[in-house]
Amino acid sequence: MADPFVNKYFDVLQNIEVALVQTYKTHKEMTDWDTRDALKALIRTYKAERNGRAAPTLKLNVFAQAAYDNAKMMCEFRLGRREVKLLTQDGKPPQNLPAPLTLDEIIACLQYILNSVELWHKEGGQRGYYNFVRQFLK
Repeated sequence: MADPFVNKYFDVLQNIEVALVQTYKTHKEMTDWDTRDALKALIRTYKAERNGRAAPTLKLNVFAQAAYDNAKMMCEFRLGRREVKLLTQDGKPPQNLPAPLTLDEIIACLQYILNSVELWHKEGGQRGYYNFVRQFLK
C-alpha cells in the first residue's frame, strides 16, 4: 500500500531531492550527514519563520551549506516565493505552475526527507541515502 503522504507530495519531495542530488554530484566528498545537517537547518529556519522568530544562526560546513542553499531555492519556489525558469520539452514555459505550499507542508516534506536520509544512511553507510535516491532521479 502506497504512503498517502508520498502520494500527496511526491512532486515536492522529488523537487527537493533533485536539488540534494545535484549537490552530491557537485561535491563528491559530501556525505549523508552533510545532507542531514542541511535539512535540519532548513527545518529550523522555516519553523522560526512560521513562529514569527528570527532565522537561526547557521554554522554549516561547505557541503551542508551548498545542500542547504540548493534545497532552500527549491523550497522557496514551492512556497511561491521564487521564480524558477522552467521550460517544457518543447522549450516553452509550463502552462500550470504548482500551487504554493504552506510552511507547514514544506516542513513536513523536509522532515520526511530527513527521515529517509537517516534510514538509508543506516542501511548503506556514508552515502547510503544518495546511492538510494539517485537511482530514481536520473
